[in-house]
Amino acid sequence: MSWWLRGAAVLVAPRAVFASLRDASDEDAESRQEPISAIAGLAGFAGVLGTPVARHLLNDPSMSVSLIPVWVFLGGAVYSLGVYWLGGALLFGASRRFGGLGNFRRSRQVLGLAAAPLALSLLTLWPVRIAVYGTDLFRTGGNDYGRGDAIFGGIYLAFLAWSVALLVIGVRAVHGWTWARATSAVALAAIVPALIVAATVI
Repeated sequence: MSWWLRGAAVLVAPRAVFASLRDASDEDAESRQEPISAIAGLAGFAGVLGTPVARHLLNDPSMSVSLIPVWVFLGGAVYSLGVYWLGGALLFGASRRFGGLGNFRRSRQVLGLAAAPLALSLLTLWPVRIAVYGTDLFRTGGNDYGRGDAIFGGIYLAFLAWSVALLVIGVRAVHGWTWARATSAVALAAIVPALIVAATVI
């Protein structure tokens, strides 16, 4: 049960929570796997809701309102698995490049814990945003554009930035590195995802 509590505590006391990942015993690693996977899953759902694709779902006549939760669940599951495993591999490789001695599992779990703010946004920001704009949020046009929507978008980006900050804190805590070294490792790990995002936007 302690790791379920730590999963929430990472939002307010991240350094201590990430430092506890230094315990490499199989027993402790397994006890934290389920809570961290749950955080990653919730973050995945929030992540797909924040994509441009979600804003145009109902433009497709074959998509109905009742199918949106199904799309979010399936898309979020794929999204979270991809980020958790591929992102964890990139973080592990980048950390090794800077002299880190941790294993792949720990890199995945650092990344999963760092996604806690995105998971929080699913439970706080998105219910309010959907309640305000309803189905207009998932189609072009409607009342989900303008200053109000920009504010919601800015809040979502703040949650995303919070997750990135936690990732740097996590890498620093588990390796005992300087801020510069931890930031460099995270930046190196982010190069490939950034290129992929840039390619899809262009």
